[in-house]
Amino acid sequence: MDAPILALVVAGLIMLAVNAYVVLGGADFGAGVWDLLARGPRAAAQRAAIAEGIGPIWEANHVWVIFVVVLLFSCFPPVFAHLSVVLHIPLTLMLVGIVLRGSAFTFRAYDATDSPVQRQWGRIFAVSSTITPVLLGMCVGALVSGALAVPADADFTTRFVTPWWSAFTLTIGGLGLAVFAFLAAVYLTVEVRDQRLAEDFRAMALWAALAVGGFAALGLWFGRETLTATTQALLTNPAAIALQLVTGAAAVTAIGALVARRYRLARTAAVIQVSGIVWGWGLAQFPAMIPGVHTIASAAAPTATLRVVLIGVAGGMVVLLPSLRYLFTIFKAEPARAFERVDTAEHEPPR
Repeated sequence: MDAPILALVVAGLIMLAVNAYVVLGGADFGAGVWDLLARGPRAAAQRAAIAEGIGPIWEANHVWVIFVVVLLFSCFPPVFAHLSVVLHIPLTLMLVGIVLRGSAFTFRAYDATDSPVQRQWGRIFAVSSTITPVLLGMCVGALVSGALAVPADADFTTRFVTPWWSAFTLTIGGLGLAVFAFLAAVYLTVEVRDQRLAEDFRAMALWAALAVGGFAALGLWFGRETLTATTQALLTNPAAIALQLVTGAAAVTAIGALVARRYRLARTAAVIQVSGIVWGWGLAQFPAMIPGVHTIASAAAPTATLRVVLIGVAGGMVVLLPSLRYLFTIFKAEPARAFERVDTAEHEPPR
């Protein structure tokens, strides 16, 4: 294959990895949101269900974001350089949040039950799980809005703050948080076996679905105001519009399934809905990687590099995909049980 085709293949792999990270790792972040908001007589049981749900697999889900970073660095180095420079503030804060979240989750799991320190770790885990998705969404909003096309000689604020700090990017940050919280709640309705907990997470999922719709509407409104090529494509590109219709149908199906308490159908529809959001963004932005700065063709590495990377990816996937399937088969084949033995009094569950 020639260079343009190879570059398109790599770009497609990046989008697949982003999609996987959103529907898997995103739900882990969303679980932290519900850990933070857990209230009432079943708060402890809710937190225990959350820990049981994400504990075995949350670290494995980060493989997808690492995959994206490696492909960008190797196959689209100008894009990697531009993003890591212009967005260095939110990306650094995201990295800090990811590290704090993972460390706090681990320390909370192995600390003494009911100790004040364990509760502090729990708060750090929950707060960092809430802030990090907002920052991720703001970075995506900056990319979509075309604000990253700033001259290198601009002042500090214009180059490093203004692109990612606006009403539009804050709205997309809120959308990212709502989407992750929605996924987490929907997944947990399937995983729990206690009917009362399933009802709790069902209510959380419905509230999150309402938030997703609200932030999406705001995003479209501010997108119309910015009138960038990407936001215009979301409203005018026939393929993008068709994908949005599929996304909307999946959203209605997910909400209807939640209302009817058909949780497995809701989970499938939610994954389709969120995947539609991800691919709708990619389709509207195509062929630009950074609107106004780089396209897939202009930023691609030499053909030899693309070919070697794709060979390495093919070899790695032979090991990675069966390993992940095995991991999920072991830990996700049966609904979580540990939290059923937890007293629902207002205290943290044993670890």
